[in-house]
Amino acid sequence: MSTIHRAVRAVQALIEAKQFGFYLWVGLVYLMIWLFGESIMYPETIGPRTANNIWRAIYIIVVNYIFFEKLLPQISRKNILKSFFILGVQFLLYSFGLFAWRFVGIQLHIYTSLKSHSALIDGVCYHFPYAIWSFFFFGIIKHVYDYINLKQTAQQLRIEKQEAELNYLKSQTNPHFLFNTLNNVYSLAKDKSDMAPESILRLSEIMRFMLYEAGGAYINIGQEVKIISDYIALEKLRYDDTLRVDFRYEIKDMKQPIPPLLLIPLVENAFKHGVSETINQPFVHIFLAVSHNQLNFIVKNSTENPLEEERVKENIGLSNLRRQLELLYTAYDLSVQQETNEFTASLSINLSSHV
Repeated sequence: MSTIHRAVRAVQALIEAKQFGFYLWVGLVYLMIWLFGESIMYPETIGPRTANNIWRAIYIIVVNYIFFEKLLPQISRKNILKSFFILGVQFLLYSFGLFAWRFVGIQLHIYTSLKSHSALIDGVCYHFPYAIWSFFFFGIIKHVYDYINLKQTAQQLRIEKQEAELNYLKSQTNPHFLFNTLNNVYSLAKDKSDMAPESILRLSEIMRFMLYEAGGAYINIGQEVKIISDYIALEKLRYDDTLRVDFRYEIKDMKQPIPPLLLIPLVENAFKHGVSETINQPFVHIFLAVSHNQLNFIVKNSTENPLEEERVKENIGLSNLRRQLELLYTAYDLSVQQETNEFTASLSINLSSHV
């Protein structure tokens, strides 16, 4: 437990050091602005005034750090008495405290008294504006700084949330895809088909791709084309020559990056919800075109039950694809159309609209 406590204290110390570093930078800027003004107004005494302002700046930095980081968070409407006490203490630090700091500097021969004051209150009132201006200066910059940090944190949380959701969708889609593919191999093995060994080989290729190449954020479009081709070849092993499959593509740059396995759900749907349920003349027509960051993907498949449209919309592959598109791109369109004997899924993406 002591090790944990030490680690917590170390983290807290690091955070406080970073916070104080911020006030040092703000104090340095405030000092430069003040010195610039006095160099214009009092050029003949700029030397001692510089030393005086540095001495005051040390006090101002510490006092503002204490107020904004330690005292201000404790002010609340629920405890008005405590809040007034904190404000009163801060007022004393800005007024009498600053003048006392001047006195300490004079005694240490660091601060040069350029103006004499007949009474304590006169000296306090004379130096008080320096502290008040620092209060507004530090307060405004801190507010802007905190606002920027808050926006950055919110943006980072949004990105992390989207990444977590994308990973969750992939964790659903990938096993679902493998499960359906394994079913294909199982049906061939059960029937003792001569195609079973080839189907296992193609399945191993697909699994290798999913394990070693589909784990990143992007793959080349050429790799996506290959996995689609391998999946089509695996599916065709289950059918005789009556199945007609046409896969055409027009791609100018095979290295165009896209998220892995983004297109395969539409191809999988065509076989699972179309071809497998078509008795007469089953077919799948696939066309992929990628040019100038514009992707168009059309999958048509045979179907014999026009009432299947709603069920296809709700399957895990298609619903996950819709959500992934929402998270990945700002300009896309995914539409499905059910006709009497044909189902069409159309996907268009502006690849440059990736968020």
